[in-house]
Amino acid sequence: MVAAFHVGKVPPALPSIRSDLGASLRQVGWLLSTLNLVTALGGMAIALTADRFGHRRLAILGTGICMIASLCSGFSRSVEALLIGRVVEGLGFIAVVVALPTLLLRVSAPRNQRMVLSWWSTYMPAGAGGMMLIAALLPAGTSWRVDWWLAAGASATMLLALLIFALRRRELDPLPASSRPVLAQMAEVATSPGPLAIAVCFCAYSCCWYAIVGFLPTLQVERLHLSASTAAIVTALVTFVNVGGNLAAGWLLQRGVQRGAIIAVAALSMALCAAGIFLDGVPDLVRLLLAGLYSAVIGAVATSLFAGIAVHVARHALVGAATGLLMQGSNIGGLLGPPITAALVSSGGWPAAAWMTSVALVIVAISGVFLQWRERRKIHA
Repeated sequence: MVAAFHVGKVPPALPSIRSDLGASLRQVGWLLSTLNLVTALGGMAIALTADRFGHRRLAILGTGICMIASLCSGFSRSVEALLIGRVVEGLGFIAVVVALPTLLLRVSAPRNQRMVLSWWSTYMPAGAGGMMLIAALLPAGTSWRVDWWLAAGASATMLLALLIFALRRRELDPLPASSRPVLAQMAEVATSPGPLAIAVCFCAYSCCWYAIVGFLPTLQVERLHLSASTAAIVTALVTFVNVGGNLAAGWLLQRGVQRGAIIAVAALSMALCAAGIFLDGVPDLVRLLLAGLYSAVIGAVATSLFAGIAVHVARHALVGAATGLLMQGSNIGGLLGPPITAALVSSGGWPAAAWMTSVALVIVAISGVFLQWRERRKIHA
């Protein structure tokens, strides 16, 4: 959740960044998505490196990288320098995110692991939403740089906690690494239909998530004429609602509801909400309520996909690699979603963004149906 602070600090700071550094809408689109660049290029390789380097060590290293990059980026005098800092933050963020699921599974009972993963899937909305809320409570006119330094301070505190409490836990010590070459494991996972479908689905999911939440503060300021602080509070609340969808999906999966049904129903609901958010003629209050509903429903997709990893890998040793592939798909979506949305809005106004979300959500629904088909074949095989 602390790592996700570095995601949540950006959306409410965009108006200040545009004013201070003269950033264009396309540039702030890249600011939203650049954090995902490292993971988009090498998420699976980083996950397999964690198996050899040690998941606890990688989590500590990643937290330290986030701290230093955020602290230094707070002194940036140009958009280009800030973008470089975001790339480094992305390296720290993915190091934390790919390391922790394996540690969580190691300290949880097998009967509880599905629920543990549903709780784990809340890290993004809870962490990003928490940072958005903190930013919203700052005095009006506060520079975006304060957000960067607050996120650095949170990472510094977490780094200290990890060094004090996590290093002495013997059950978190590194396990013997697989003797198989990394490239062979990557190839096996990347060519497996189940993990590949999960990654594609998460890619489309992330496109939609960042398109809505990433630009929600800007939409409120420019189109609904709300103040920056009010927009930040609304965005934080919308993000927090996502946690409810995560936990609801975990509860449904625990009671035998089919994964494909959850994903397909969620995709259809999100398509309707996204259209209402972007299209003209919708009352402002209804538009914001639809954003909250969208956030809650989309959380069910993330939990369904996280919990599906163990089901669709050929063997347990590939869970780490499959998690990395999922995160790679997620971050490709996060990398592409904001710039595509910014380009559509710049050329055709806010209603044009509904085209991107509609196409992405069709991909989400198709992927969910395919995963359900694969699971049925596995059961009857």
